[in-house]
Amino acid sequence: MKKTFTLAKSHIYLLGSILITVGFVLGSIAQEKQKAVTQSMIAEAEKIIGLHFTEERRDSLLDEVNGNLGNYAEIRKIPLPNSTVPAFTFNPLPVGFTIPTKSSSFQTSTYQAVLPQNREELAFYSIGQLAALIKTRKITSVELTTLYLNRLKKYGNTLLCTVTLTEELAMEQARRADAEITKGKYRGLLHGIPYGAKDLFSTKNYKTTWGSAIYQNQVLNEDATVIKRLEEAGAVLVAKLSLGEFAMGDVWFGGTTKSPWNLKDGSSGSSAGSASATAAGLLAFALGTETYGSIVSPSTRCGVTGLRPTFGRVSRTGAMALAWTFDKVGPICRTVEDCAIVFKAIHGKDGLDASVYDAPFSYTPNVNLAKLRIGYVKELFENDKGYTTSDSAALTALRKLGAELIPIELPKKYPVGSLDYLIGAESAAAFDELTRSGKDSAFVQQHKFAWGNQFRAARFIPAVEYIQAQRVRSLIIEEMAALMKTVDVYVCPTTEGNNTLLTNLTGHPCVVVPNGARTDGRPISITFCGRLFDEGTVLAVAKKFQDATGFHLKRPPLVQ
Repeated sequence: MKKTFTLAKSHIYLLGSILITVGFVLGSIAQEKQKAVTQSMIAEAEKIIGLHFTEERRDSLLDEVNGNLGNYAEIRKIPLPNSTVPAFTFNPLPVGFTIPTKSSSFQTSTYQAVLPQNREELAFYSIGQLAALIKTRKITSVELTTLYLNRLKKYGNTLLCTVTLTEELAMEQARRADAEITKGKYRGLLHGIPYGAKDLFSTKNYKTTWGSAIYQNQVLNEDATVIKRLEEAGAVLVAKLSLGEFAMGDVWFGGTTKSPWNLKDGSSGSSAGSASATAAGLLAFALGTETYGSIVSPSTRCGVTGLRPTFGRVSRTGAMALAWTFDKVGPICRTVEDCAIVFKAIHGKDGLDASVYDAPFSYTPNVNLAKLRIGYVKELFENDKGYTTSDSAALTALRKLGAELIPIELPKKYPVGSLDYLIGAESAAAFDELTRSGKDSAFVQQHKFAWGNQFRAARFIPAVEYIQAQRVRSLIIEEMAALMKTVDVYVCPTTEGNNTLLTNLTGHPCVVVPNGARTDGRPISITFCGRLFDEGTVLAVAKKFQDATGFHLKRPPLVQ
């Protein structure tokens, strides 16, 4: 009996141990099921971030990961309109950099007030030429505004460059300009000059669509800072112009904006309508924005002149945010000096956009190229492309103007091309609600390179990797600062290499100007890059080249 009892007791102990073990396992399984994120999910997620943790470490971090989900849920309850900025501001200044403090000075060329027999010729006059006519009252702002409005109505639907005609406002502003000028109150070169604005700048009483069907009826009912400043300068807003949906490319809810040089081509983007309408003579100038090529690319495609200023030069208040550490506002015009005229009116602090620096802007067209250190990116000029001849001719033209060109290399120490996911992360945050709500299914484009997919993919960029990339960006800024100590301006083929991404990362200004055409007649461009906050010098150098070559005077076939 004793032996039997002992066996039974041992079985009871064994059974108890089994039950405890099973209970622990079942409890662990139940506990894991209660958590949104499990160890197995962490193991799979490690593949996305390129790391590997042990089971013990996965177990340790589970509570933190699941706790963060609750934090995310709380934050998502808070409405965050596109106008809400992050609590950080990008600083493009290298260590030791001092923002210029000298007084601003501004001098333009002298313009003759010659009224053409064919008034349609006025459509392709520069701002300076039009200003001379308006100031001397050889033509009124109302006449000029009517001319441009008629051209917008004639060609706008063909080019798909116009979202909204602001005709009522335009005629009101034009009449006011004429009345003021008649009374001797002349505001300056932009007084009475008609222009268009990329439809991501908010305007009172008119729609601001951001190029998206989702927002095609959105009225923000406030004027962006740049719109206010141009109104103060006396300019006349005639149209809100197309942009690729949410500032990508040239496809918007109204179709694909066309280049007036070839209607089979899109105008590129995202400042699609701004470049197309300016090239076609539908307005005197336009406002654009750039995050990564959105002024440079359409200016090239449409054969116009674009200025992308230094980061932090122009207020973005009232402009749709895409990527806070990249977005910049600049003009798209027919001439370099037109860009200088517009930039003078729109630059500077407004007390609202914390990213804007208080720095002077000085410009004069009277620059001696022989006294400047002008570099050229030797490697990019030697690439064997179909328009190498035009690129080489640009260098020849600069040398004839007295420039002693210095061969340079762009920074190569760090992987510039690997940092473009910074834009993806910021843009995904700017439009986070569309991704979480499923409204991204209403985007105009749905391919894998379109915003909807890009926003979703960006959700898998770890915050740590975003910050690490910004730290590498700081190193690139220092590299670029070292380069810019050796030159005042440098020139490079617009479409070659990674110069566009590089200078958008570092915040440097550039001017893109027409540089001839390809064999099929499509325009090409050349890019001049300058030092931080030194738009005046790079504009002056670009103007010398533009005046000597005259490519900007050619007109697209659509309007010849």
